[in-house]
Amino acid sequence: MADDFSLRCWGVRGSTPTPGSSTLRYGGETSCFEIRAGDALVLVDCGSGARNLGVELCKGGGRNFDLLFTHTHLDHICGLPFFKPAYDPRFDVKAWAGHFEDETSLVDIISRIMSPPVFPVAAKTLKAVQFRTFAAGCQIPRDDDLKIHTTRLNHPGGACGYRFDYKNRSICIITDHEHGDPAIDAALPDFVRGSDIMIYDAMFTEEEYEVYKGWGHSTWQKAVQLAREGNVKTPVLFHHDPRRSDDELDEIGLAAEHAYPGTLVASEGMVLRP
Repeated sequence: MADDFSLRCWGVRGSTPTPGSSTLRYGGETSCFEIRAGDALVLVDCGSGARNLGVELCKGGGRNFDLLFTHTHLDHICGLPFFKPAYDPRFDVKAWAGHFEDETSLVDIISRIMSPPVFPVAAKTLKAVQFRTFAAGCQIPRDDDLKIHTTRLNHPGGACGYRFDYKNRSICIITDHEHGDPAIDAALPDFVRGSDIMIYDAMFTEEEYEVYKGWGHSTWQKAVQLAREGNVKTPVLFHHDPRRSDDELDEIGLAAEHAYPGTLVASEGMVLRP
């Protein structure tokens, strides 16, 4: 459908995949999103959740799409070696990263994890992938009606947030991010302002955060605060602590919903439409 605009979560966990009985409802795969905007397809992050997404994409035949990385920590890139479209000549995948603070490039990072003795298949076998680098704060160039804006986030080694605008609706992805950098914090309310959906790094509670300052992650309370400042319709808590059980996420969800009605807790398989 030409006007369809949606986000699907294929992985919502932070740091490491967490299979097991305590994570069945929210899921244990790491960061991966699928965004559809009319005929356009954009993926954000290629964590372990990307393996299942890749299988589904191959069932539908080849196509062109963009793959955007928030950053290149392992939980956000570990699915790429197992992402079937990357090896399939029917696909054309433009992979982008804009968080680098030096001359490092995306292909450099992927080549590190896809080389012996870490992995037996080299990055050069990703025949369908073109690696591209940009500077956070830029707009990703496109020739359709989907607009993709970017912003710097506060995370060790850098990270990049994304805003997707399509036919007067908007989706923002703000992960991995730690509040506390004055310049970045000052820019975020305007970046997410008026968005219909805001994915936000809510790995910790405020009480837990006191122990984990400097780790590069935020809290569900800060998600609610930013949503209020930016007049966001639906904040979605994301990047769940791998130690967090489904029952504990239920409790956080209830507290967040009370603090800001409409707040959701991201779960694997969740589909959201602005």
